[in-house]
Amino acid sequence: FSLGMNLMDFDITPSRTPITSDPQKYLLPEVSILNPGINIQVVTNFRPARYFDLRFLPGVSFGQRNLRYYTILKSPAGDTYDATYDETQRIESSFLEFPLLLKYKGDRLNNVRPYIIGGLNYRYDLAGKKEFDEDKGVHIMLKRSDLYYEAGAGLDFYLPYFKLSVEIKTSRGIRDIKANMLTPLPQYANAIEKMQSRIWVIAFHFE
Repeated sequence: FSLGMNLMDFDITPSRTPITSDPQKYLLPEVSILNPGINIQVVTNFRPARYFDLRFLPGVSFGQRNLRYYTILKSPAGDTYDATYDETQRIESSFLEFPLLLKYKGDRLNNVRPYIIGGLNYRYDLAGKKEFDEDKGVHIMLKRSDLYYEAGAGLDFYLPYFKLSVEIKTSRGIRDIKANMLTPLPQYANAIEKMQSRIWVIAFHFE
């Protein structure tokens, strides 16, 4: 099994769409604070060659992202800006994930062996909404499924009764995950042209 901690983030391309008839006023979104989440996985390992392992680690992960909006006022001359904080929306995610990874190992030195790892991970967000929830106050809806590519590195520690692996990796979504959905305040979704998911993970594998 595997236990870990994650930091979830968005890679956002702002649209700079005016929120009023005044073209000098628009909303600018950004992820303000990275909050830690947790990962729990089951480790399945197949070794086709001496230095290679094929790994399948189905599991779940939980986390959130705080999306902060600023109202930007552009001067008539177009050369200065005034940013005013608008609000923060908390977007939660609960993923089912199915990573398939290839692990390349170095030579073992005493009881330690370094490795690099990479592959693909399909994630399905159980917290993704099909419709707007007024109680949550979140005006950005996410698509539920996405395919991520992952890369990382780690160390295998061979202990008397089990092997402990410490691994750090980055995971980046391929799709634009902003869902086109009507909400009472569409300017928050309109402020985003494209949004992709990014996740950093530190994991501890026990085998």
